[in-house]
Amino acid sequence: MQAPATPSPQQPTPQKLAPQKLKREDGATIAYHFTPGLSPDKPMGVVFMGGFRSDMEGTKALALETWCQDQGRAFLRFDYTGHGQSSGTFEDGCIGDWAEDAIYALDHLTEGPQVLVGSSMGGWIMLLTALARPERLKGLVGLAAAPDFTEDLMWRELSEDQRAEMVRDGQVALPNDYDPTEPYIITHHLIEDGKQHLLLRDPLNIQVPVRLIQGMKDADVPWETALKIQDALISENTEIQFVKNGDHRLSEPADLERLTRTLGNLLTDLEREAACPSSTS
Repeated sequence: MQAPATPSPQQPTPQKLAPQKLKREDGATIAYHFTPGLSPDKPMGVVFMGGFRSDMEGTKALALETWCQDQGRAFLRFDYTGHGQSSGTFEDGCIGDWAEDAIYALDHLTEGPQVLVGSSMGGWIMLLTALARPERLKGLVGLAAAPDFTEDLMWRELSEDQRAEMVRDGQVALPNDYDPTEPYIITHHLIEDGKQHLLLRDPLNIQVPVRLIQGMKDADVPWETALKIQDALISENTEIQFVKNGDHRLSEPADLERLTRTLGNLLTDLEREAACPSSTS
């Protein structure tokens, strides 16, 4: 769904410090970078959740980290197992595993109220985390959010021969538009597990404010997906920004500025409401 972009001169360069490692009870390790909050008037932290086969060194994760550091706000970026610098093999993972990683990281690496930012598959993980930990979360920001993509995009686009190959061999290789030399290996386990975590078939019991940013020229996630998410959400405080020339990555300088502006406005509204709850209706 999403491959890491190569930073341009106008974009943040990857942090050189080695990541810290969070060890789960099963022995797996989650690599992460955490920026503590330094501003007492900004109590809400931000957690970034990356995309399919992406990692925490991507342009959006680093741009958000820089912005949060400038704001004195806590920020967490991490790699799912089988991604980046975390343990495990990508082909062994699935949506349920990566959602568990996100929930575990939220529980063990953050304190207090949080706003989640999810990119592509990270938008699905973000929503699953919000359902699992409603008491911890105050808002969500999705970038080309792709809930249910294993069923609605991957499985539906496979030919009958590819489906048969997947069932027979346990996996199928698909072309990778970002790197033609390294095809996507899609496992039957990923598809079957995805069926257990579909979100857009029923009302989505998430009450917090949600902001969605979606490129109209996204070749991976149809722009209509943002409307489906909005329709499924119970939260009435949901807004979509459609970007006419936006692609799937949404990583150009203007995209990053839009992202931080959207996040900043949401955080300002949330913290103002928390400080003066009686002023809101």
